[in-house]
Amino acid sequence: MSLNLIDDPWIPVILKDGSRRVIAPWQMADSDVIRPDWPRADLNLACLELLIGLVYLADPPAHVEDWDDRRKPDPARLRLRLAAYAPAFNLLGEGPLFLQDLDPLEGDANPADMLFIDSAGTNTARNNADLMVHRDRYTALDPALAAMALYTFQAHAPAGGAGNRTSIRGGGPLVTLVDPGRGLWDMVWANVPDGVPGQMIDLPWMRATRVSDKGAVTHPPEGRSFGVEAFFGMPRRLRLVADGAGVTGVVQRPFGTNYGGWVHPLTPYYRMKAGEELLPVHPRAGLFGYRHWLGILAGSADGLRDCAACLTAWQSRDRRAQVSVLVAGWAMDNMKARDFTLSSQPYVDLPPVALVMVQGMILAAEQAALALRGALEPVLAGGEAREAEREAFYLRTEADFLTCFDALKSGSAPAEVAVQWLGHLQRHALSQFDDLALQGLDQRETDQIARVVQARGYLGVTFKGYGKAGGELFTRLGMEKPAKKGKAA
Repeated sequence: MSLNLIDDPWIPVILKDGSRRVIAPWQMADSDVIRPDWPRADLNLACLELLIGLVYLADPPAHVEDWDDRRKPDPARLRLRLAAYAPAFNLLGEGPLFLQDLDPLEGDANPADMLFIDSAGTNTARNNADLMVHRDRYTALDPALAAMALYTFQAHAPAGGAGNRTSIRGGGPLVTLVDPGRGLWDMVWANVPDGVPGQMIDLPWMRATRVSDKGAVTHPPEGRSFGVEAFFGMPRRLRLVADGAGVTGVVQRPFGTNYGGWVHPLTPYYRMKAGEELLPVHPRAGLFGYRHWLGILAGSADGLRDCAACLTAWQSRDRRAQVSVLVAGWAMDNMKARDFTLSSQPYVDLPPVALVMVQGMILAAEQAALALRGALEPVLAGGEAREAEREAFYLRTEADFLTCFDALKSGSAPAEVAVQWLGHLQRHALSQFDDLALQGLDQRETDQIARVVQARGYLGVTFKGYGKAGGELFTRLGMEKPAKKGKAA
């Protein structure tokens, strides 16, 4: 049993006519190929990252003009360039093996299931605590599925007990990819960073593992924020165990490579304070919506959040094309998978004044949501219940936000859009409050009725700019606050 990830066809894909086939990586440049077709969303996401990494390794654009000149798919060229790296991409057998320790590892093999982030760990299974994770789903993997699961695991590796390192971007990073919507090659090419072809030694399994049992940290190449290894990191020390049935186990040893200071080009980052180290963004459980745009799609006014480099680079590559952004990744609770985010979002490319308004609209929505949550105190006693209503407010306002965003894209004056957005926020907040508070109100105690009426009054004047919350809301939208009572002209 063998598989070479460069020479052999092993990646399932969907073609334009709806049919399916299995391709070798160089065939990603076939214009008929639409997207990967693995049975799991996380594998499809990681497959896109792998293909981007392969092109970055073997034949990246040198600069923006080179990128533009080579937009047309060229399978023959890609096949030639990738072929030089084939000896480094054997999955099983002798010699260096893809994403595995250079030397064989001693120890008992874990089930092949461990390669999937949402599999139950040993302790979880022992304690029957696998409610949101699963056990014993994959007793044996065919080599292709094992290769894709191995890449996904190393690229997104979560915490895994003492000495088991997380990925270059921590456990379960958020990934954002420019999606031109014209097939696999266009999507891969849109996200490949500029660079020069890598060397064999750039691949960490082609050298002795940089173990981290004594705290050693592996930094990016000198003077750069990332190198080829960003796409081929080896935080986990692994060796696959295979027999005639396929890959049946994985030997793992602790203290794989401990990465520090890398900035992955496909992931957004943030800082806690100005001047501090950049940290990768990780998804939250639940739906991805406009409330998450700051620092991921729309930048941020505070300078503490950076969109992924691939989104920033797109601004210089082709600002005329209509593209969207694929947003995806595992939401983790330390070692436990909670949710997988998968969303298609607009690409935010606006004039500076309009971009500031989008950022202000999001911050204004936060103020409105907080005001609503506070107003619901006499209606909903529990903090979690009120927090759920805050989340619901974002869902209710999602469509109107996108309408306002489209208006800004079409050239509407930001001040006019601000007024429209304020109206939407007011309408949804009061409607949501009334839905919860007014039913059966006349049957409550007098003092409770008074508290509800007072809370609605406070909520209403918030959207007229009064009070701390109202003033903050108006400030976010760039609107002039009303004069305080007694000071009006």
